[in-house]
Amino acid sequence: QVQLVESGGGLVQAGGSLRLSCTISRRTFSSYAMGWFRQAPGKERDIVAAINWNGASTYYADAVKGRFTIARDNAKDTVYLQMNSLKPEDTAVYYCAARGSNLAVVIRAEYYEYWGQGTQVTVSS
Repeated sequence: QVQLVESGGGLVQAGGSLRLSCTISRRTFSSYAMGWFRQAPGKERDIVAAINWNGASTYYADAVKGRFTIARDNAKDTVYLQMNSLKPEDTAVYYCAARGSNLAVVIRAEYYEYWGQGTQVTVSS
């Protein structure tokens, strides 16, 4: 059973920064495509950023380009989401997702096999 454990959410003022972490309980992490999604109340779950197995390819939603950075450390089985210049509209539950044995960036939520429990990010104005 693959488990994803997220951490790093919290309350921050607009303009501030947070770093989310997601650790996977699988020693073959290096072969997993990883992604971060978010879901605000009453809205659908949307892609925020995604990264391929070795970090060479990334994807960012237009709303976060230039402010968020996705990265991974395969030695630590962990993917990160550095969030800078946060805005109130970034407020949501953030989810980490994984797809095994996949070398490319995965953008669509339905293609991910495993999900974390979510971590709340709240940005105050």
